[in-house]
Amino acid sequence: MSILASFLLFLHMIGLAGILAGVLMQLMTDNTKSVKVLLHSALLQLVSGILLVGVYEMADLADVNHMKIGIKLVIALAIVVVGFVNKRNPATKLAAAAGVLGVLNIGLAVFW
Repeated sequence: MSILASFLLFLHMIGLAGILAGVLMQLMTDNTKSVKVLLHSALLQLVSGILLVGVYEMADLADVNHMKIGIKLVIALAIVVVGFVNKRNPATKLAAAAGVLGVLNIGLAVFW
């Protein structure tokens, strides 16, 4: 079960890198691929995070702080919503908002 948890954590980190790369791509250039990178990375991070919490709960690998996970889930959902809105109407302010929310989520993961 720890191999599955490690693989999901790997996917979760790939999603995080994709969110930040998509934000930076959209802020630096105005191409349409960056909008898709941001949205798909946000969805990858959301799904892998939910599965990761499920694996940790099932296998009893670690104590899960449900308050932290709940707050991170709300922020991840906000990033996905911003990604969907950004896909319909690309704007640098939306990309910046997704980037700030992504960095906030990283801070919660590391410091709480």
